[in-house]
Amino acid sequence: MSTTESVEPVTEELGGVPVPRLGFDEFLAFGREALIRADVPVVITLPDSVQGLGREGVAERLGDMSVTLFTEPSDKQNSARWTTRDIKLREFFADERYLTDPGTWNRIVSNIRNNPADVNAILGFDAGELFDYRRSLNAANLWISHKGVFTQSHFDELENFNIALEGRKRFVLAPPGSWDYYPRSLRKGFGDKSQAFDFDNVDARRFPKLVGRLAERRELVLEPGQMLYLPLGWWHQAESLADMNINMNFWLRDTKILRRPYVLGVALYTALYRKLKGVYNYQPAESQS
Repeated sequence: MSTTESVEPVTEELGGVPVPRLGFDEFLAFGREALIRADVPVVITLPDSVQGLGREGVAERLGDMSVTLFTEPSDKQNSARWTTRDIKLREFFADERYLTDPGTWNRIVSNIRNNPADVNAILGFDAGELFDYRRSLNAANLWISHKGVFTQSHFDELENFNIALEGRKRFVLAPPGSWDYYPRSLRKGFGDKSQAFDFDNVDARRFPKLVGRLAERRELVLEPGQMLYLPLGWWHQAESLADMNINMNFWLRDTKILRRPYVLGVALYTALYRKLKGVYNYQPAESQS
C-alpha cells in the first residue's frame, strides 16, 4: 500500500472534546499498538492513492454472498432487540423496500475475515498485517445501511478500527465507565447498552451522572477515506447520514480488557447469552472461494 501523504480533509467536529487526527504516514509511524495503548479515539486520513470498491463494486464482487440483515423499528428509543435473517447481498441492494419502509431500519453486517482477498478489494489495500484480523475472536465486518439507521449507545469489548468507504456517519463517543452510564438489564443481554438510548436526548433527572460524563464526549462525522480508531470500552452511538453508507471495521481483541473488569464481565456474559439464545454473534461468513 502506498503511504504517500495526501492533503487531509477536515473532520467535522460537532461538539465536546476535539478528536485528534493523524495522516496515514503518522499512523504507521506511531503504530497500531501504540495507538491502542494511548486509549483515545483518533481519526486517521487514508491516502488519496487508496481506491476501494463503492456500492457498485461491492455488489458486483459480493452480490451472491449470504449476509445478515438486521431489522428494527425506526425508533431511537426502541427497547426491543433487532431481528435477523440471512439474505443475499444483491437482494439488499436491489429491493427498494429496505430503503423506503418508514417503519423500519435495515442494515447489513457480515464478518468476512476468512475472505482476505475480498477485504483487500473492498478497501483498496492489504489490511492483513495492519490489523491482524484473522486471529481468533477478531473480525473484519462489512456494514451497509441506508439513511437514518441509528445504533443506540453501547460499548464494545474489542478494539475498533472503522473505515468509511461510502456515505457519512455521525458518531458520539464517551469515555469508559460503568454505573455512570446506567447500563441496561443483564438479564436481557443488554449489559453493554445504556438505559439512555440516545446520548443526544438524555433526561437529566433520570440520568444525572451521565450528564457529567457526556461533558467529555467527542462528536464527529466520519467521511469516506477516513478511519476512526475507537478504543474498547468507550461508549458510542452512530447514525447513517447518506442514502447509502458502506463501512469496513476491524474488531481486535486486546489485553486492555483485563484493566476494565466490567467490560470483560459483560463480554463473557454476552457471549454466553448469545449462545444460549441463538442470537447472532458475528461468526465469520463462509468463504466464497
